Amino acid sequence: MKVLIPTPLQSYTNAREVEATGTTLAELLADLDRLHPGLRFRVIDEQNNMRAHMRFFVNGEQVFDITHPLRPTDSVFLVQALSGG
Repeated sequence: MKVLIPTPLQSYTNAREVEATGTTLAELLADLDRLHPGLRFRVIDEQNNMRAHMRFFVNGEQVFDITHPLRPTDSVFLVQALSGG
């Protein structure tokens, strides 16, 4: 399935959009990490929770649970909030 990567994480993928597989968001993130090592740690913390600055959208709808089921035709968007001062 198509996964849109936010600009700050594109150093892991060298692309704005990548393909990955999984029947849940957790499986998709594991596949992304297999293909692009280190990416998962930037979006999921040590307790297996979504990091506070990350948002996940499946087909345009925000998802709050990494066990959310996915279909092969879904589009997943990772969005990273930026802050500064």
